[in-house]
Parts: sequence; C-alpha cells; structure tokens
Amino acid sequence: MLPQKKAHIIVVSNEKGGTGKSTISMHLAVSLMMEGFRVAVVDLDGRQGTLSKYIANRIKFCHHRNLKLPVPELVTYAPQEDSDLILASKENINRRIKELSGEFDAVIIDTPGTKNYLFEEAHRHADTLITPMTDSLIDLNVMADIDFESSTIGRPGHYASFIWEIKKQMAAEGRPYLNWIVVGNKTSPYNSRNKNAVFEYLEKLGKLFGFRFTPGLKDRLIYKELFLEGLTVLDMQHEKLKMRMTMSHLAAKREIRSIAEFICPEEESKSA
Repeated sequence: MLPQKKAHIIVVSNEKGGTGKSTISMHLAVSLMMEGFRVAVVDLDGRQGTLSKYIANRIKFCHHRNLKLPVPELVTYAPQEDSDLILASKENINRRIKELSGEFDAVIIDTPGTKNYLFEEAHRHADTLITPMTDSLIDLNVMADIDFESSTIGRPGHYASFIWEIKKQMAAEGRPYLNWIVVGNKTSPYNSRNKNAVFEYLEKLGKLFGFRFTPGLKDRLIYKELFLEGLTVLDMQHEKLKMRMTMSHLAAKREIRSIAEFICPEEESKSA
C-alpha cells in the first residue's frame, strides 16, 4: 500500500523554455531545507537535465570540499516515445510521486519547457503551481492573446487554457483550489517601460485567470556562476565558504526568500 500523501507538491512550470524553472526549483529546495523541511525534487526534463546536473554539481562540490550542504532527494525522468513505454512511465511517475509525498514535507517538480505527457502528469499532482515569466511581451502569448496596440486582452493562451482544465479537474475531484503563482523571472535589474508593461499585464491577467503575481529573480550573472558548483545564493555565507556577498548577492537572496514566503502568505498561515 502506498503511503498517504502529506507533502506539499510544488510544480514549477511554463510551456516555454528558458524562463529559469530549474534555478527557481533548486533555490526553493535549498531554502526549504534550510528551514528544516525534508525536500525531494523531480526532474521531468531528464533529456536536458538542467536540474539533475545542478544537483550533481552540488554533490561533487561538497565531496571535493568535504562540505555538508543540504542536498534534496533527486528523481529524474526522460520522455519516452513508444506508446507502451509512455503508459508504463506515467504509472511509474504517479507511483513515485505518491511515495515521495509520504516520505517528504515538500516535493518540487521541474517540468519540461514543452507540453508532453510528463508535463501533463506533473500538473495533476500540484498543490502550488509556480510559473516563471520573463519580461518579454512576446512570452505573454502563452497566457493570453493580447492586442498591444489597443491594450486589449483577448482569449486565453494555450498554457492558461491548460491550467484552466487542470483547475476544473481538481474541482471535480474535490481537491483544494490550486495555488497558482506567476513569477516575473530572469527580468532586467533595471526599470524599463517594457518590463513595467509586462508586469502590468500579468497583474491584470491574474485577476482574470486566478493567479497571484510577484516579481521573482532578476537576470543576474551570479545564478549562472553558482550553477557550475551546484551552489545557491543561500549557501554563500556558509561558515566554510565565506564567499564575499555584494549588494547584488544580498538582493538575490531576498528575492529567493520572497518567493518562498509568497507560497504561503502570512494572512493565510494565521487563519489556518
């Protein structure tokens, strides 16, 4: 018999690559582990394997430095093409996520940047959905058909339509309302008219589609540099590392903490 679910399942997803899903997943996992939670991560983009490589770099770094840093449990899946293998893969994934739900406090699922059966299966388990969005007006097309000349919002985009179907399925199953968060991610550190326009549209779309919007991680070089060693900005002040923290690094640390806190707003935790 499979263990009864108890973990909070966080799916990090966007039907587009290059939005920083793996960076958010890794930093969020480390942040939660530093708070004392047991965390597992599932990399469903195993063909590219960015998150898996991130964790492998971290394990290697810790081994070479004889260092103990929090490392989440990792499970990786790559897409199958044969129909019989796809069916077996779906069953295996669903069983494994349920097992992890009984063993950990949080399970973070990093999805592929394109819609396939792995992408779809992940969303069926979500308690919280985090959708990173860049500050590109073009990338808003996955959310809605927007006429930028008249600032008119038209029909929902293919990704927003998919999430609507997931919400209806959850309601039919009597599950709690999906906690959908859209994060402005890999955005310019500078204030710009383009970024402001994207953020304004996301605020409006949130009211229409039922998600909460928050600025996320800026496009900082430090995230790319730390990936090579499997580190996060949260590790930089470890007593054995003693890495110099610049103002940019401290700001990046605040961004991660802000996303983690945004998952469970203070007013909700007080009323729970």
